[in-house]
Amino acid sequence: MKFSAQRETLLTPLQHVVGAVERKQTSPILGNVLMVADDGYLTLTATDSEIEMQARVEMHIDQTGSTTVPARKLLEICKHLPDSARVDFNFQGDKVIFKSGRSKFTLATLPANEFPHVDALDAPQQVILTASVLLQCIKNTAFSMAQQDVRFYLNGMLLEIGADRLSCVATDGHRLAYAQCATDAEPETPVRAIIPRKTVGELQRLLASVESEDPVTLLVTPQHLQVQVGGVRLTTKLIDGRFPDYNRVIPIDGNKELLIDCQTLKQSLTRASVLSNEKYRGVRIALQSGTLTISSNNPEQEEAIDELEVDYSGDSAEIGFNVTYLLDVLNSLESVNARILLKDGNSSALITPETNSDSKYVVMPMRL
Repeated sequence: MKFSAQRETLLTPLQHVVGAVERKQTSPILGNVLMVADDGYLTLTATDSEIEMQARVEMHIDQTGSTTVPARKLLEICKHLPDSARVDFNFQGDKVIFKSGRSKFTLATLPANEFPHVDALDAPQQVILTASVLLQCIKNTAFSMAQQDVRFYLNGMLLEIGADRLSCVATDGHRLAYAQCATDAEPETPVRAIIPRKTVGELQRLLASVESEDPVTLLVTPQHLQVQVGGVRLTTKLIDGRFPDYNRVIPIDGNKELLIDCQTLKQSLTRASVLSNEKYRGVRIALQSGTLTISSNNPEQEEAIDELEVDYSGDSAEIGFNVTYLLDVLNSLESVNARILLKDGNSSALITPETNSDSKYVVMPMRL
């Protein structure tokens, strides 16, 4: 196996696939990237046995062949070479000789035939979307996924695709994010899949690296999701579980509506959070005619009170929230103003952008 190429030609596909490699592996070969050179293409594959990333790039191949090399070591070498540097890759015996200019690196390899592969999907359903539509929904909801929750189905994102609508939902039990986009996709039957947290991160990174109007092909089975865009293919196992009925979580009986500038509210919440309890991150929000008061305190008996003038003339209300959850929502909104619906101190808040209702965010109250 032998080829020569510009640094960027090898670096770009490496960056696409290396995210699948776990830093701590159960098997040494999972720390390697599979390199296959044949028919004028170099194909790179990385996996952690749950998610597989594969990138294919056109390249002049001097000698065909395949091997596996340490993924992150190869990536770091390529990253620290000069721009447009020429690299020579030569696999001999059980070593790879990697040269660029006056630099030379010898890397250990493991046999290509020991590298695990994801089987071809059995009778998948195909859906085609544009990259920008899928990325927007993911960006608006990903922050609400749980981390290492015993309810394993919360450690991921629900993807639903209907006749003309794509929606993503994520929740950790304390908050919920919902986003939908119009789409021209016409699946034979509605798609409903729970995508693991790691896959969501890799998918978001992949979609951000391509043109917004690039077509994205989804192949879906009950057990797997495969995403193809450009010369990159991502294949992942799906979470087998029953995602909560999110429609029951979204409150519809809020009788106190507040329209407020997102930036102003973020600044006030950030100021108040400085003196909040570092463990629970709680702030109290008191709403009354013409005024919104945000306060916090901590075990050291320190206190913060921040008042904002608001256009509100309804009944008073007081409710506690985790300030991090509120800031996460405000950071995801793309409108100037946020619409907040409240009921009482024991009910969840519903937050939406002022301009549309395609995104909905639910934050549960906390006792302070």
